[in-house]
Amino acid sequence: MNIFAMKKLIILWSLALFSLLTINMVVASGSVHLESANIDRNDKASLQRGAKTFINYCLSCHSAQYQRFERMADDLGFDKQDVINNMMYTQDKIGNTMTVAMPAEDAKKWFGKPVPDLSLVARSRGVDWLYTYLISFYLDEKRPTGVNNLLFKDVGMPHVLWEQQGYKKLVKNPDGEHTLETAVKGTMTDKEYQDMVRDLVNFLAYIGEPLYVYRHQLGMWVLLFLAVFFVIAYMLKKEYWKDVH
Repeated sequence: MNIFAMKKLIILWSLALFSLLTINMVVASGSVHLESANIDRNDKASLQRGAKTFINYCLSCHSAQYQRFERMADDLGFDKQDVINNMMYTQDKIGNTMTVAMPAEDAKKWFGKPVPDLSLVARSRGVDWLYTYLISFYLDEKRPTGVNNLLFKDVGMPHVLWEQQGYKKLVKNPDGEHTLETAVKGTMTDKEYQDMVRDLVNFLAYIGEPLYVYRHQLGMWVLLFLAVFFVIAYMLKKEYWKDVH
C-alpha cells in the first residue's frame, strides 16, 4: 500500500468514527437540550456530599459493584469508622463493594427490568446527560410510577428525589417546545436541588474513573518532562550535527 492510499484509508476511518460518535450523541440526548453538569472532580466536599446522596437515595436499588467503601473513604477523605457507622446499610465489612440486597427478579417485577449498576453510568451516558436526566422528571398520571422524564421517555425509575425537588408539570409553549414548571414545591429551591444533583453526578463520575484526577496530574508532569527532554534532545542534535554538511 503506497503512502497516498494509506492516508486516504486513515481519513475514511476517521470520518467513520466521527460519524458514529455523532450518532451516539444524538441518540443519547434525543431532542432535549443537555444542561451542563459543570462538575469539579477536584472538589472533595462536593464528592463527599454526592457520596452521601448516592448512599441514602440510590444505593437501595442501584449498586456500584466496582467501587469499595474503603477506597471511597481513602479517596474522598472520609473517616472509615464514620463510613462503617453511617454509610454501610447492607454490608458489614468496609472492604466490600457497593452492592444491594434486592434480587434482580424482584427489580424486574417492580420496575419492568433489572435495575442497572451505576459503576460506569457516567462514562457510558456522560455527566451532562445524567445531570439533565435527574432534573427532568415531571408528573404523568399515565405512568405506573406517576412520573415521566423529558430525556428518557417512559422511564421505569420513580422520582426518588421528589421530596427535595418537588413535582414538575409539563407545559407546552406556543412555539411547540416543552418546559417544566413547578406543580408541587419541594424542600429545596431549584438552585439547591440542582447543586445536590451536581454533587451526585460528580460522585458518579468519580466511581466511574477513580484515578481521573491522579491521571491528569501525572499527565501534566509527563508533558512537562517531554517538553524539557525535547529541548535537551534538540540541543544535543545540533551539537552532534554541527560539523555535518
